[in-house]
Amino acid sequence: MFPKPVPRLTPNTYAYESLPMVKPTGFREYDARWLFGKELNLMGVQALGMGIGTLLGEMGKPREIVTGHDFRSYSGSIKTALIQGMMAAGCKVHDIGLAVTPMAYFAQFALDVPAVAMVTASHNENGWTGVKMGADRPRTFGPDEMGRLKEIVLGAAFDLSGGGSYTFVEDFPARYMDDLVEGRTIARKLKVVAACGNGTAGAFAPQVLERLGVEVIPLDTELDHTFPRYNPNPEDMQMLHAIRDAVLEHGADVGFGFDGDGDRCGVIDETGAEIFADIVGLMLARDLAKITPGAQFVVDVKSTGLFMTDPILKETGAKTDYYKTGHSYLKRRVNELGAVAGFEKSGHFFFNAPLGRGYDDGLVSALAILQMLDRNPGRSVSDLRGDLPKTWQTPTMSPHCDDETKYGVIDRVVARFEAMHAAGEAVAGQPIAELITVNGVRVVLTDGTWGLVRASSNKPELVVVVESPTSEANMRAMFAAVDGVMRENPEVGAYNQSI
Repeated sequence: MFPKPVPRLTPNTYAYESLPMVKPTGFREYDARWLFGKELNLMGVQALGMGIGTLLGEMGKPREIVTGHDFRSYSGSIKTALIQGMMAAGCKVHDIGLAVTPMAYFAQFALDVPAVAMVTASHNENGWTGVKMGADRPRTFGPDEMGRLKEIVLGAAFDLSGGGSYTFVEDFPARYMDDLVEGRTIARKLKVVAACGNGTAGAFAPQVLERLGVEVIPLDTELDHTFPRYNPNPEDMQMLHAIRDAVLEHGADVGFGFDGDGDRCGVIDETGAEIFADIVGLMLARDLAKITPGAQFVVDVKSTGLFMTDPILKETGAKTDYYKTGHSYLKRRVNELGAVAGFEKSGHFFFNAPLGRGYDDGLVSALAILQMLDRNPGRSVSDLRGDLPKTWQTPTMSPHCDDETKYGVIDRVVARFEAMHAAGEAVAGQPIAELITVNGVRVVLTDGTWGLVRASSNKPELVVVVESPTSEANMRAMFAAVDGVMRENPEVGAYNQSI
């Protein structure tokens, strides 16, 4: 009999070492994240592993699973505890060792294993841990699976039938990297900055890019779980500024920034300018639409409105579906629609054949950008960016809001804008043309200016993005209007950055 997890325990006590601690809010919409030691202990990780194995059985899936871990000081021990729990629930575990998350997804295909449980906190700051999970490749768990997993774990409703086993898969990274470069070379002479923020991608990204035939300038590729320079997050301005400086210093054609677990890629052009991921997605969509007439794309609700108005996409008959933010949601939607690609503003890109297998991989994203440059000889990244219509857009901003209150705040914000729309009230001096409420609320004004507020799926934060196709002044006015409605709720804290 395994004890029921409790939400909090005091460290350095008998109970802390003998009972599972699992804070309920760690079960997010499409993965799990906790502050290790404060919200989750190793016994709690074992309980999570037992829950994953039990859930696989409930889903009618074989209890066979791939696991790996990112480069944090505690990730190896967390993975060991997770493996113990999964084996207790009868899982046959395939351990690929140190890995980026897309390597674990690839292992599901390469090893013909149905399920995955990757130990990673992605780009979160030190202290965080988590698990990305799936049982229906290339898709990962969504709210239904995560909700049931939460019930199983917190209720200790485990099926501990035993019979599990463990296999360590030797030298699996070589198979992953071979697959990425097989049959692919970049003919154009290009110089590339590869920034990894001392995260796990540093062990693999420079090698893959070099094998594609480009000159690589490595930046912060040494593994260091203290993240001494900046967080490995391609939406973090410190990381982007470091890439900018390296691009300008070395005269590089493009700079890539890979996040902590390697499933996202940020982009800096040859002038040192940051290109937001949704704009990179539009550039890639244009490129892919020219060679795939009638292409279907999927983007998240944080993404630029240009996907609906772009003349190249219209000429080629391309279609775009706006969907919920979140790597799990986008993966599923790309799979359901058979889309050529899906683009999320955070930098998760999903490519189906021939580029990818439907899951997010920062190196596949980098490869797609290099191939785009290869197909456009003599044109720079900034040239291709300059071909797009001009918009004014904020970075993704994240005011603090506790996990326990953030969804209630969003419900009130949505209701407030719905009431304003019904009453015909103006926002930022304009009528509301449309409200998109598939994920929080995206308020669209008559000139195409829009603002989004939603709850973060993996941190105690809200998410705010604003864009205007008409002027910076309208963008700032929209931000002020959205912020004003949000600030009617005292639970909302300070922003992580400003415009």
